[in-house]
Amino acid sequence: MSTYLCLTQVYKSSKVVPFDDSSKLVFFSDCHRGDSSWADDFARNQNLYNFALEHYYNQGYTYIEIGDGDELWKNRRFDEIAQAHSDTFRIIRKFYNAGRLYMLLGNHDIVKKGKRFQKNCMYRFYNIQEDRYDLLFDNMEVHEGLILKHKLTGNRIFVFHGHQGDIINDHMWYIGRFLVRYLWRHLELLGFNDPTSPARNYTRKGTVEKNIINWVRANRQMVITGHTHRPMFPNPGQPPYFNDGSCVHPYSITGIEIQNGEIVLVKWSVKVNNAGVLYIERDVIAGPEKLQAFFDNWRSRL
Repeated sequence: MSTYLCLTQVYKSSKVVPFDDSSKLVFFSDCHRGDSSWADDFARNQNLYNFALEHYYNQGYTYIEIGDGDELWKNRRFDEIAQAHSDTFRIIRKFYNAGRLYMLLGNHDIVKKGKRFQKNCMYRFYNIQEDRYDLLFDNMEVHEGLILKHKLTGNRIFVFHGHQGDIINDHMWYIGRFLVRYLWRHLELLGFNDPTSPARNYTRKGTVEKNIINWVRANRQMVITGHTHRPMFPNPGQPPYFNDGSCVHPYSITGIEIQNGEIVLVKWSVKVNNAGVLYIERDVIAGPEKLQAFFDNWRSRL
């Protein structure tokens, strides 16, 4: 099935979430949380991510994770990931308990789609320190797509991971998982890049982005995605394709914020001051821009 047909199908089946100009939303994707081994790309940015999430929780944001939150191609067991990054999951659970969490699936954690996996693996985890099972995401619903619908204007933002329609990463994901788990996971140590991943293949990045933008043009629909790991923030009047980047950039994470009716692309990174003290800072990469400007300017060009 083509990207166009896949996205149309996901759009029609997506949960509609109302929001307005008072809403605070933050989007991260492609965390690829692993087991803290040498193959865990998330480990080096864990403190950055935790710091940022605590900030957003304390500021009253709703967290929307746009897929590939957990690396379930390289790793077989979700509980090992939850143990390795228990501090991270405690923060995410705070969002869940507050009713401020939406979790989407990506190709690397597509197994979350199954109700059996959700119940057996995500509802609780084993607390080694206390020798007991603690609740994690009990009764959690994992989505393939979300539609954010503005309460007053009716404008919609379609949120999805971005792997849809990609043969290896969508229709034949189990082959991609096999190759990553048993081949590329080990060859990466020798300096080889995984050719099946758009995050490490510029040609595939361009193809994925082109396919999504074609859908955006045809459906006159603003989208926010991940998957390619390449942050994207168009100018008003350009096709409204946004990408929040990833949480596995070298020494930084990128994400998208929406608040006060505005959208902005941000980066969290570790810096050093003149005294040699390390600190974490949030920088604006692009924006802020009024959401309404994208809807108005884009429609005026159609």
